[in-house]
Amino acid sequence: MGDHASTAPPIPRRQRRQEAVSVSEDWQGGSLPALVRSRQPLTDLAGWIGANRDTVDDLVRRTGAVLFRGFAVPDAAAFHDAIGALSDEVLSYGERSSPRSEVIGNRVYTSTEHPASERILPHNEQSYTLNWPMRISFFCETPPDTGGRTPLVDSRRVLTRLSAVTRARFEETGVRYVRNYIPGISLSWQEAFQTDDRAVVEEHCGRDGITCEWSGDGSLRTTQTRPAVHRHPVTGEATWFNHAHFFHVLSMPSGVGQDLLDSLGEEKLPYHTYYGDGAPISPETLDELHRAYEAETRSFDWQRGDVLVVENMLVAHARDSYTGPRRILAAMTDAHRSVAGRS
Repeated sequence: MGDHASTAPPIPRRQRRQEAVSVSEDWQGGSLPALVRSRQPLTDLAGWIGANRDTVDDLVRRTGAVLFRGFAVPDAAAFHDAIGALSDEVLSYGERSSPRSEVIGNRVYTSTEHPASERILPHNEQSYTLNWPMRISFFCETPPDTGGRTPLVDSRRVLTRLSAVTRARFEETGVRYVRNYIPGISLSWQEAFQTDDRAVVEEHCGRDGITCEWSGDGSLRTTQTRPAVHRHPVTGEATWFNHAHFFHVLSMPSGVGQDLLDSLGEEKLPYHTYYGDGAPISPETLDELHRAYEAETRSFDWQRGDVLVVENMLVAHARDSYTGPRRILAAMTDAHRSVAGRS
């Protein structure tokens, strides 16, 4: 598909040359992600984004995700600079649910550190909290030998695929999240809350509407109820924004969830979800959610130096299994503070 000549912004809805940079919103025949490609490999991504910040901001918000390819992004520091050119604040990772390590001390993290053989299901970053990043960005430092894609799923379209009954039930009750912090099986509470002080955990939980229960052996159990459907604060679009499917024990790889149920019992599971009123989510409903995610999944192969910016409330991300030394870094930006019980 050819480019059309132009000398000035804004970035158009389809594809246009901006000096040595092209933009396509229907790359690979789909709308996720939009592609911004530099034909000059020495083009500094931070500088280019800084010069086109408003139009890039609109592109990310309108399409849901943008892949920057062919720019000069040699390392984590350059990635941090590029993200900083688009967002005023790069965030720390709080109320954690997955293992990550910070690199070079600038709030750039490794992507979720799960075994390469395991697939990570689609999810919207920290949708179980009241304080989530509006955007999460990824940088390909080392592409895998095979697999290792970061599939994207339009959460707006997932919502439209759900039956009226399923949507109404979740909109009425929300999602209840129950977590047990079990070292070796899930994160410890010290790692999840980034503190060794119980009082700090209790203060956080009290502020964010989380019930916390300490057991005699010092372990922690938390319960929180959050909306399942939100509206984007800028676009006003309704979106399926939650971890109902992701945290449900029966969404784990075949046999693993049942093994945990058999060995720990439902009350001790590291993660589990219910409707907000405490009723169980049926296997049929989980299957409906799974089919909706699968139908809307889009993906691409990583190349070294790629930067992907995802509008977190509008698009979920996942990870395929892989072989080789894959290293994808992540950064979260643009904090949004919600109110308990509201969308």
